[in-house]
Amino acid sequence: MTIAKPAHKRILLKLSGEALMGDDQFGINRATIVRMVEEIAEVTRLGVQVAVVIGGGNIFRGVAGGAVGMDRATADYMGMLATVMNSLALADSMDKAGLTARVMSAIAIEQVVEPYVRPKALQYLEEGKVVIFAAGTGNPFFTTDTAAALRGAEIGAELVLKATKVDGVYSADPKKDPTATRYNKISFDEAISKNLGIMDATAFALCRDQKLPVKVFSIFKHGAFKRVVMGEDEGTLVYV
Repeated sequence: MTIAKPAHKRILLKLSGEALMGDDQFGINRATIVRMVEEIAEVTRLGVQVAVVIGGGNIFRGVAGGAVGMDRATADYMGMLATVMNSLALADSMDKAGLTARVMSAIAIEQVVEPYVRPKALQYLEEGKVVIFAAGTGNPFFTTDTAAALRGAEIGAELVLKATKVDGVYSADPKKDPTATRYNKISFDEAISKNLGIMDATAFALCRDQKLPVKVFSIFKHGAFKRVVMGEDEGTLVYV
């Protein structure tokens, strides 16, 4: 009997902060983060090297009202700190699940997490540790989508997985249009021409230029993460 092998050796998983909320209004839903970690653990047991970039919307949303009228750079730095908090929570859940996780931050908070150093990140991945990249790119005016594209390119990931609430990219909003169809795969150029808004423009351009494919799938669909890694028909592949 031939055991199926994963289709990818090293991947970067982009999680939104909102994904950690579950059904809560903001913050971190414990059951949700535990379930996500179980899915990540299942993939690492296949021998796949996993890096994670996480957003901060679940925390920043709670203080967003106070950020109205705030300097954009200051607000962005607050968002970066929110991603550090999420990264610590994710790493703690991973440790409890028997995984070894390392949080690496793009901004220096050395008493809390270690700074991002590319050779060290690559070493951790080779050792089978999950590397969580915190604080976005370390610069204001850039999203965590861009951080995912940048880190994915830096570590030589074969695929960027964008985890969303829907199970792929559709021709229209499936909640509003019952005739909307899911793309099995779509080129970067076609996605841009159709203005599908898969990632922000900077992230999308970086992935296209580096020939780094993106897979959009639902993190809320049980087993979808593993099916994507195994190369099965799950989600939407965006290719060059």
